[in-house]
Amino acid sequence: METGRTQDRGTALLIVAAILALGMILGGYLLGNGLVRAHHADRSVTVRGLAERNVTADLAVWTLNYSKQGLDLAEVQADIDRDTQSIRRFFASLGFHAEALAPAGAGVSQSYMNGVQTVTVSQRLQLRTTDIARARRAVARQFDLVRQGVVLQEGSGISYSFTKLNDIKPAMVAEATRDARAAAEQFAKDSDTGVGGIKSATQGYFSVEARDGEQAGYGVADTPFKKVRVVTTVDFYLD
Repeated sequence: METGRTQDRGTALLIVAAILALGMILGGYLLGNGLVRAHHADRSVTVRGLAERNVTADLAVWTLNYSKQGLDLAEVQADIDRDTQSIRRFFASLGFHAEALAPAGAGVSQSYMNGVQTVTVSQRLQLRTTDIARARRAVARQFDLVRQGVVLQEGSGISYSFTKLNDIKPAMVAEATRDARAAAEQFAKDSDTGVGGIKSATQGYFSVEARDGEQAGYGVADTPFKKVRVVTTVDFYLD
């Protein structure tokens, strides 16, 4: 009887040992496989995608600064009024409505030169229009004002703006993302791997710049021909 019980205990111990060994093997496999999966999940590539689009401005703003100087305030103010009327007639002759031109500021200053007091009256008018072609024609003929005695001062340049950026943003972001994926796929091809889903993405800043590299400034007109540009940074998983 004692011998039989000893054999039973030995058999039970062997079974327990086998179960423990099997558990250790399975545990090691699962742990190793989990580490492999975690390693693959952490594999990614960060690339940038570019989207550019040529657009035409839809708003023109032309600020006209001019002034007159003299000894008598009433006479100087009369000269300024004549310049203002000349400017209004100029734009009316080009087909602009009167409300397109509005006062944007005025000022009066006094100074002394050789003991004589002089008065300077400054005036600012601003043209706002969505008729870009007409605005460009006006700028091209601005020396007609000079011939009429209206001297435009520094800061009188025209600027063109593109106000419909929100209308094209979604399509441009999608285009930049596709460009980023193409770069990631090329990287994956060179690395003998594949591209998975997006791990993270950052939309860059949208910039609207002169298409031809022109810069506005004194004596230089801005251009209505713009280039919209955005760069996205995308982190793709690698298979």
